[in-house]
Amino acid sequence: MNCVPCFLALGMCLAFSYQLSAEESLGRPFILSALEEAKRMVDEAYKYSREESLSRVKKGSASPADILRLLKQPARDTRSAVRAADYMDYTLELIQQRVHHLYKYPLNATDLLTPEDLSTIARLTGCAARVRALSCRAIPQVNIYRTATSVCNNLRNPRLGASNTPYIRYLPAAYEDGISQPNGWNQRRRPNGFLLPLVREVSNKILATTAVDSDQIYTHMVTIFGQWVDHDLTFTPTSPSIRSFSNGVNCEETCKQVYPCFPIKIPRYDPRFGRNSRDCIPFFRSAPACTGNKVRDQINSLTAFLDMGQVYGSEDVQARELRNLNNNEGLLRINQRCSDSGRELLPFSTMTANMCATRQKICNSSRLQEVPCFVAGDERVDENIGLTSLHTLFLREHNRLARALRLLNPRWSGEKVYQEVRKIMGGYFQVIVFRDYLRHIVGPDAMSRHLSTYPGYDENVDPSISNVFATAAYRFAHLAIQPIMFRLDDNYREHRQFPSVMLHKALFTPWRLVFEGGIDPLIRGLVGRPAKLNTQDHMMVESLRDRLFQFTSRVALDLGALNMQRSRDHGIPGYNAWRRLCGLSQPRNLQALALVLRNVSLARRLLQLYGTPDNIDVWLGGISEPFVPGGRVGPLFACIIAHQFQQIRQGDRFWWENKNVFTSRQRAALASVSLARIICDNTGIRDVPSHPFLYRPRGSGYTNCKRLPAFDLKPWIGSCPNDNRNDISGFQAQNQNGDLDYQDNEV
Repeated sequence: MNCVPCFLALGMCLAFSYQLSAEESLGRPFILSALEEAKRMVDEAYKYSREESLSRVKKGSASPADILRLLKQPARDTRSAVRAADYMDYTLELIQQRVHHLYKYPLNATDLLTPEDLSTIARLTGCAARVRALSCRAIPQVNIYRTATSVCNNLRNPRLGASNTPYIRYLPAAYEDGISQPNGWNQRRRPNGFLLPLVREVSNKILATTAVDSDQIYTHMVTIFGQWVDHDLTFTPTSPSIRSFSNGVNCEETCKQVYPCFPIKIPRYDPRFGRNSRDCIPFFRSAPACTGNKVRDQINSLTAFLDMGQVYGSEDVQARELRNLNNNEGLLRINQRCSDSGRELLPFSTMTANMCATRQKICNSSRLQEVPCFVAGDERVDENIGLTSLHTLFLREHNRLARALRLLNPRWSGEKVYQEVRKIMGGYFQVIVFRDYLRHIVGPDAMSRHLSTYPGYDENVDPSISNVFATAAYRFAHLAIQPIMFRLDDNYREHRQFPSVMLHKALFTPWRLVFEGGIDPLIRGLVGRPAKLNTQDHMMVESLRDRLFQFTSRVALDLGALNMQRSRDHGIPGYNAWRRLCGLSQPRNLQALALVLRNVSLARRLLQLYGTPDNIDVWLGGISEPFVPGGRVGPLFACIIAHQFQQIRQGDRFWWENKNVFTSRQRAALASVSLARIICDNTGIRDVPSHPFLYRPRGSGYTNCKRLPAFDLKPWIGSCPNDNRNDISGFQAQNQNGDLDYQDNEV
């Protein structure tokens, strides 16, 4: 007699009876108890973590992991959004734990929650408010200017592309448990039949290099400008807690995996750590986002649009804090204590805890003081001095344009001036990114396929940043960073007084701009020296792989390992899944992978680590591919990056080419914008490469600033009766160089 049907029937009955008894226990008191406990534990962990972090910074004992975590902490409304998501996430975790404790039966306890249960939890944690539909009717001038948060860019779906919303997924999340557990959490699990390698081991065997190949085509400006673009589009905050919610374990004092700790384990015989495999690099999981489903997603605290949020901020309160509201001129706030040879610097932070601290005599002070961090629209402004110089450049450009517009339109209010300049700057940025930058990255084929003629605004397009773009594809430039921040003199030679500085000594050092020549030597270094070239033999420089944020601790961070661990934390599928999505071949063996990579040795080393191409971390697979013709990424990342920018452009109601945003004369002026001229107008630099992204030796392709066409502001002359239009023909505006030679319609 065949008894298999009997056993199947018995199993179904047992499962059904178990489900009934479990459902009976998941009543409102059970759920409310878990929710209150989750709130208490999250709040306690947040409070402890904040006090401990501030204490470490004040004592000067912050570790590299502290620096990275503090750099990526949620602030303002983002912190409230993350707290609500943590309440929700940990409530579900506690329910899971309690059901398992009661019934000793492996199942996903959240499947027992009814839609009403989930709705109750979402409402009481604050998550429901984060996904609730919004009305744009009460927002003033919503059809004329962007909101700071980009809420109501899409009038039909106001949250699309707004700050503090989840990243979107082009493929389903690939968590170990299907819900939230990162890949590699269970180190005995064998996806596709093979163990996942430790990310630090992958970094050691694939990324390590001591040699640097310089790019003979593109300047270091391409690399730092790419970082500048990224900081307008993506910011993934980490958990505010440095200790586990469940047992209070400090993530920096253990190598155990317990949320939010997901430490990077060190392989045996690591070249930096030796044989001590008990060591690990602290790693904190990204903060969750409030969503309408049970699968964990991550939050993007920035808007999805090219809107210069890194200058203006992505939240209302932050935007106001960055403005000079002491007058009616529409200016951004500047440093009141220091200047750069008379030119504006970013304002100093007023935070009492200062991770940029160095004791020197500040500007006009006679006593030693701590030089604070700078503040800007993005929290990472001080990450390196090259990036800080771009922040400073565009702060000055806003104020230069504001003063000019104020002269052209004396009847305009400060609010009108500010909003019009912000709108112009957004248009500037979009032109430069699409016309001058992206084609050097994704190559002409991808530009032609995805980013050619502007098709017009489409409210059905979701411009939100994809998780794979933020976590993997747009981190390609980590392989193009030079180990040196170049500083050059007026003749584009090494600056004798302020020589170039090693990258790991140029992180969180705003004092270098205050005391060491300002931004001019750095801007010359960006446009006058080549980028690092990513080659399959020489991938990531030591400053990033072994010395990241190494101030006092030997456990410096490894950027390559962090990228792969972050991808696993976010549940990003493996290499072949993305190649399939992009219509590319999916290599299954050594021969096929070697053909894709055009490198047998690299393919063999990857398979020795991963076993199968399916398991290769997508960031690593993407950066290992040979460049597409005319680009600086391989076919996979060219596909993902080009598609993302296609969505950003077509889903932006305020895109500069949209006929409802600027007049035809204003669009013509914007189309002629020049990064070279922006540099000239806001520094003491007198000659620049006319194409700052293309590397040329001094003299070849360099242009005197006076020969570069100035930006035409005449199309922005207002229509008020007292604008004195007849006086504009002789208008002159003084730029940051002090020149008075920009007449007529040139400002």
